Amino acid sequence: MRPEQRFLNYVKIWSTSQAGADCVPSTECQFALARQLVAELKELGIADAEMDAHGYVYGHIPASSGYENAVRLGFIAHMDTSPDCPGRNVQPRMIENYDGGDVVLGESGQVIRTADFPHLKQMQGRTLICTDGTTLLGADDKAGIAEILTMAERVLQEGIPHGPISIAFTPDEEIAHGAALLDLEKFNAQFAYTMDGDLENELNYETFNAVAATFTCHGFMVHPGYAKDIMVNSQLIAVELAGMFPPAETPANTEGYQGYYHLFSMEGSVALTKLSYLVRDHDAARMQQRIEFMQSIVRFLNQKYGEDTVQLSYKVTCRNMAEALQEYMFLLEDAKTAMRRVGLEPVIVPVRGGTDGARLSFRGLPCLNIGVGAGARHSLREHISVESLELDTQVAIELVKIFAEKRNSDK
Repeated sequence: MRPEQRFLNYVKIWSTSQAGADCVPSTECQFALARQLVAELKELGIADAEMDAHGYVYGHIPASSGYENAVRLGFIAHMDTSPDCPGRNVQPRMIENYDGGDVVLGESGQVIRTADFPHLKQMQGRTLICTDGTTLLGADDKAGIAEILTMAERVLQEGIPHGPISIAFTPDEEIAHGAALLDLEKFNAQFAYTMDGDLENELNYETFNAVAATFTCHGFMVHPGYAKDIMVNSQLIAVELAGMFPPAETPANTEGYQGYYHLFSMEGSVALTKLSYLVRDHDAARMQQRIEFMQSIVRFLNQKYGEDTVQLSYKVTCRNMAEALQEYMFLLEDAKTAMRRVGLEPVIVPVRGGTDGARLSFRGLPCLNIGVGAGARHSLREHISVESLELDTQVAIELVKIFAEKRNSDK
């Protein structure tokens, strides 16, 4: 089966995760995709394919004869799609011989513009996959799943020499929980690649240091007709707080290695208002400065409005995986080689977010992230090409070949 056939099947399966849930997976719908993937792995002849109680899918391809001592290589992708946009009832659309111009997405009012996504011009002549503009597509990361399964199928059916291969599909990556409960002993890989990046030739070994921060502003409600010198409107304090952040340091005004403060949720009333921020920086020292800056905002407002008027809570959700990969940069070089073998010129791009690979690298499983060919992820304008799916499937196959040559399992 070609990777785009698998992909088109997967995007129709609802698997949106939900932030704030107290269970894993965060949504029951993720189990449906997990069960299907187990069945497909078994159909390929991967006898030990299974799903655990939390929806994690595992499977192993034993080494070819004579390659039992080769490096144990793993591939990982996630099953959930982002809760940032609707992900149910996805209607994929195929545009053959794409002309390289803007794409109007049905009657939704959404347009994929080349001005916003310049890489589209290089996709001219390809078959583009997008939606009707009312949902995201789900290439993040169902493209990665399709590429991994197609790689596994070809390795087995074509008799490609290979060492031990481990496969895992995780839930809840989009809400930063995907790597938390992956059983590394069961997965049993020495090194792994997460197939969860953007464009087909992109490689990532750096991620943001990430902090989730919540400001809680306390006020006092009283009848507005008798509120003079009594009412304290927490919403106005929250607006003042938000205005204290540098306007140039938001996602819409930053790129590359530039960090940001992202106000992604604000809710409240006169009595109580909460603001939720995502704080990102590739540099650990600058991240600490950002935390201290937020603490200084709290001190200033509490001096102005009274002790404990504003409270800050935060937690580190991701560290820059470059810290954990310094001794394993051969993973990057091998991925470059694999891409060049299939005609792609690799581009190293820092991830302006996090990945399962970042967390797993700090848990002791060095992981590099590979692009899957997707653009405009987490949006109604998400897209991918059939050719990208095929090329990154071939990249995974070349990595299998490269690692089969690594006969020293202690490397």
